Amino acid sequence: MKRQNISSGAVWESTIGYSRAVRVGNVVEVAGTTAMDGDQVIGIGNAYEQTRFILHKIEKALQEAGATLQQVVRTRIFVTDISQWEAVGRAHGESFSEIKPAATMVQVSALIRPEQLVEIEATAIIEADDSLINSEAIPDVEV
Repeated sequence: MKRQNISSGAVWESTIGYSRAVRVGNVVEVAGTTAMDGDQVIGIGNAYEQTRFILHKIEKALQEAGATLQQVVRTRIFVTDISQWEAVGRAHGESFSEIKPAATMVQVSALIRPEQLVEIEATAIIEADDSLINSEAIPDVEV
């Protein structure tokens, strides 16, 4: 199977050794995504706004891999304050109310920056097709 690594261009990707998303065959895994825009945290103090921003970033990564939010089957939501679950859930529901992926929300003690309140991972399954959508963007490797 072919593998496509999707990069966001963040400096941390090469330092830590990860990709924003990875597509292998018809499965797309999106890495933990926070409300970072460059070096700036978006929506400081607002879990709802952070969640909306994160889901937009996830949607862009999915599109690069040839997927959409409609193909998301799983989300994992990490929050630093579980009392904010309703705000986070409301933003999640705005994107996924019709799709209804399997979802998990858990509280964690901290994220990388104290201003980050939410981190989300996603898994999408798209029509079985081993070809890369944008083969020019990232060289593919056999898995």
